[in-house]
Amino acid sequence: MYIRTVSSRKTEYVQLAHNYRDPKTGASKAKVLYSFGRKDNIDVEALRRLVGSIERFLGQETVSEEWPVDFAGSRQLGGTWVLDQLWESLGIRSVLRQLLKKTRYELPMERLIFAMVANRAMAPASKLHLEHWVAEEALITHLPQVEVHQLYRAMDFLLESSDAIQEDVFFSVANLMNLEVDLLFLDTTSTYFEVEEEDDLRKRSRNSKDKRPDLPQVVIAFAVTRTGIPVRCWVWLGTESDQTILSQVKKDLNAWKLGRVVMVQDTGFNSEKNRRVLQTAGGHYIIGEKLSHGPKANPAEALTKRGKYTTLANGLEVKDIITGGDSEARRRFVLVRNPDEAKRSRLKREDILAETQRRLDELKQLEGQPHEKAACELRSHKVYGRYLRQTKTGKLLLDKAKVKRDEHYDGKYLISTSDLGLSTEDVVMGYKQLFEIERVFRDMKHLIDIRPVRHRLPDRIKAHVLLCWLGMLLIRIAEDKTGITWFHMKKTFATLQAGILHTEGGTVCQSGMLRPELKAIMDQLDVKPPPKFLDFPLPAEAKT
Repeated sequence: MYIRTVSSRKTEYVQLAHNYRDPKTGASKAKVLYSFGRKDNIDVEALRRLVGSIERFLGQETVSEEWPVDFAGSRQLGGTWVLDQLWESLGIRSVLRQLLKKTRYELPMERLIFAMVANRAMAPASKLHLEHWVAEEALITHLPQVEVHQLYRAMDFLLESSDAIQEDVFFSVANLMNLEVDLLFLDTTSTYFEVEEEDDLRKRSRNSKDKRPDLPQVVIAFAVTRTGIPVRCWVWLGTESDQTILSQVKKDLNAWKLGRVVMVQDTGFNSEKNRRVLQTAGGHYIIGEKLSHGPKANPAEALTKRGKYTTLANGLEVKDIITGGDSEARRRFVLVRNPDEAKRSRLKREDILAETQRRLDELKQLEGQPHEKAACELRSHKVYGRYLRQTKTGKLLLDKAKVKRDEHYDGKYLISTSDLGLSTEDVVMGYKQLFEIERVFRDMKHLIDIRPVRHRLPDRIKAHVLLCWLGMLLIRIAEDKTGITWFHMKKTFATLQAGILHTEGGTVCQSGMLRPELKAIMDQLDVKPPPKFLDFPLPAEAKT
């Protein structure tokens, strides 16, 4: 049944028609049930009353000009809703509110801090842009708008309570997530600033990990669990030494009374002084060793000691080595050989050697004669020159001794540990996970945009890192529970919007349709879907 119009001599008529199938011909035909008359003379109000009557009969509310509903736009809801529910379930909201009870802040500090953390995770931007993001783009419950000076005050509170917040959040998350904190990974990175002058925190350093020694930087460190969840962060001067960093890390973690903790670090932290620091207060370490010859290499005994390799379930071959006998110099090493990596190294080297020999054959070398330009270029080449040696008469040849030495190291890496009771497999797997933990730093720079840091004051810089830490904490927990990357989750979150509807009875905020992909993620995170209608207080200037 439908409304149709027909024309007759330039006049249109409105009819209520119904289609039926002719039993003889099988063709579809229209049957006029009622004629409303000429279109220009039709009683429009009578039609509206008829529609209202039908809707009341069906139990539906009438939407007419007497009760206008204006669609005022939509807000992003999926990501902020999921993050807010995680924020609450992990106890972070409770921690902040307990700390805020001791203060006299009238501002909604917990909501302001959550807004900045959610922005880092969803759409990193400056604090100034966050005013627009909260008011126009994202829906954050109980926070209709923000002002930049309020955000700065919330950052100040965050830094003032930094130690208490990090400790309370750590134990809250550790208990709820059953985190294994006997093995903690520590790594550092740096972030630079596009400024010309140094200050009390930002310093230039020759050891810039960003390869920008010309720009002032700060050093940032994270302690991370074996599943990649950051549990604490630090910010230091751009020129801070490894020993000072380790001493502060050990002091802070010891204050939490975690019990037996093994710190896992790469070769960059390996020195006798650092190893001593890591063993204070009954702690232990797993640390990478330089696997090469030369004055800074590991003890020769660790590589030359005889013994058979043991093959682990993942295919790695390991050899446990104790050096120093029963003396104070006694140390435990684990030599690891990866057969697949050894094969790749051998094939790569064979390809390089073949090209090196081809280039040697093209040279016109005469013993006792000066080198041609091509010979000098080959000898200084970063790739092909490493396997060359020069005879007393000046002729270039392949360095077979160097090739043999490199073959000895194919697929191998060396680890040392102060824990003599830790199983060989735990030592190896603990260190192997360090490479995966480094994803935290890559994501800090590329996922939540820890840089550029749009702050000048040292305290604000430190507060910015704390916000990034909280954002990464939520991201990693979501990834750990679902097995889905945050990049993919954000695309799924974008499918859920909240519509803003203006009616004579007030403003209504209605959540959109929940798609199956998002529902599955919420189920994995133990997050309840948003209600059909959400609390939506209007910004102050929008109230009438």
